[in-house]
Amino acid sequence: MAEYQRICLVHYHEIGLKGHNRSKFEMRLLKNLEAHLCAYPVVTIHRISGRLCVFLKEGTSHDTMVECADAIRSIPGTARVSCGFKCERDLDQMTEAGILAMGESGAFASFKVHARRNHTDFPVNSMEINQIVGGRLSEVYPQVKVQMKDPDLTVGIEVVQNAAYVYARSIPGIGGLPVGSSGTVMSLLSSGIDSPVALWRIARRGAVCIGVHFSGRPQTSDASEFLVDDIAHVLEKTGCIARVYVVPFGDYQREIALSAPPELRVILYRRLMFRVAERIAFYEHAKAIVTGESLGQVASQTLDNIRATNDAVSLPVFRPLIGSDKLEIIAQSQQLGTFPISSQDAPDCCTLFMPRNPETHANLTAVREAEAAFPIDQWVEELACAAEPHDYACPAYKPRKKSLHDLMTENDGD
Repeated sequence: MAEYQRICLVHYHEIGLKGHNRSKFEMRLLKNLEAHLCAYPVVTIHRISGRLCVFLKEGTSHDTMVECADAIRSIPGTARVSCGFKCERDLDQMTEAGILAMGESGAFASFKVHARRNHTDFPVNSMEINQIVGGRLSEVYPQVKVQMKDPDLTVGIEVVQNAAYVYARSIPGIGGLPVGSSGTVMSLLSSGIDSPVALWRIARRGAVCIGVHFSGRPQTSDASEFLVDDIAHVLEKTGCIARVYVVPFGDYQREIALSAPPELRVILYRRLMFRVAERIAFYEHAKAIVTGESLGQVASQTLDNIRATNDAVSLPVFRPLIGSDKLEIIAQSQQLGTFPISSQDAPDCCTLFMPRNPETHANLTAVREAEAAFPIDQWVEELACAAEPHDYACPAYKPRKKSLHDLMTENDGD
């Protein structure tokens, strides 16, 4: 039996529903795949008739192909990944490749062949390929039942202009849209469980995510910053985070805690955070702010308090977890691989100078009056200027040539 080049076929769903701009989404996914598969023996990646095909070097082992497919499945935009072989547009070779693909698919009690002919210059149509190749495969596997509805295994055959692709092992991806196809957002990122999940959900919708972490430093240790860095390294494996700004927030919280009504402290903290995030967003050309809030989960996440914090900024605020309960969020955090990191205790701004009885139904007029006692605009500029950027691997992100600090310093000089 001949040796055939191993491939991973990348199927997508939402991208296929796009209109005239579909090719832009395909190319964005292709570029993301190229960047994230550099550790694997990839020869090239091509678009082929509603799919992306990852061609692996000759001699690539089955285990390496499986590892590559597992990496692909977690990249946003991928609906399904199929492992298989490239062969000539020849029924004998398709059969041989099908035998190889079935042999690497584990145990199965039933199968079917699903062929798709994308070019009519091949004389055998899709139905005939199903019958001919399916019949030959059933002779090789006489103990296995041919079953057209819900079989254990489907042998796929894609006949394109210059080749045929045959596969059997197929695994689901995470779907969504490729990162970089939906603009840029600023995401408030703590070392807790919720905000990394919120960031990931927005990245899965195609957004380039830039995190803003408000550290309790210098009033607390910088332990939370190390945890956020660990979380970002998990998220960057699939290109879901581009940069994290660390903002030393503790002294400003202390100033608010000394003078503001205790019950309004949390609202004032968050309004200041939102303003700083918005200031950095303007620099990064981001179009929205993202938070990990879930309705009613804690005191600051009631409808009245959410309205009071939204009032501080003009950018839209996205809350991907607003209707999720804690168990759902934990389950997704475990799936992402951030849960073990987020479960570690670390002092941060969220627990600093917390009042005993925080307001759960803030009056917007009272909040504005309390905030007016502080030099908020000055603080926003100081905090944004002090923000420390940390970059991560995101192929869709292009950092600005001038840093935020340099740009703000120049503006001050003007």
